[in-house]
Amino acid sequence: METKQAPDRDLDRHLDHVLASPRDAAPLELIVARPAPGEREVLGEAVLDVANGLVSDTWLARGSRSTPDHAANPAAQLTLMNTRVLAAIEPDRSRWPLAGDQLYLDLDLSAENLPAGTRLTIGTVELEVTDLPHTGCAQFSARFGADALRWISTPTGRANRMRGMYVRVITGGTVRVGDLVRKA
Repeated sequence: METKQAPDRDLDRHLDHVLASPRDAAPLELIVARPAPGEREVLGEAVLDVANGLVSDTWLARGSRSTPDHAANPAAQLTLMNTRVLAAIEPDRSRWPLAGDQLYLDLDLSAENLPAGTRLTIGTVELEVTDLPHTGCAQFSARFGADALRWISTPTGRANRMRGMYVRVITGGTVRVGDLVRKA
């Protein structure tokens, strides 16, 4: 997996643009599966399943260090990331899959706009926002720079879920790039 250490940047200059993200609906811009550790597969369409999350992703098989039995955490089934945040951090769209999220869209992911329990629909698929915080890690810092990790980790970054957010699948089905994601 390619890493890139970016020089310090003034990421705050992008904040107004990020905070102006649509609040109710936005097209799905990118779907990414993680078929193996460190691997990314960009998909035009994907099946989202109640038990497995994104079919062809390794979420279920990887499990979680945060659960007592190390089984996959249902509250962390899928991750969504705001593309305005990602574009500020990484202008090269070909590197966006390195973020490690599965669904990318230009939507206000803030806790104020999408509190835990909020439902999102993508066609016939229904997702539910979970209360598990999605935070940056050393891999994120190595791929996008320590300044990017600091920026998403500020109080403003956390309140606006600039690192993204977790959802779980309530009703499964097929989603495609370009499908409209709506706040239910």
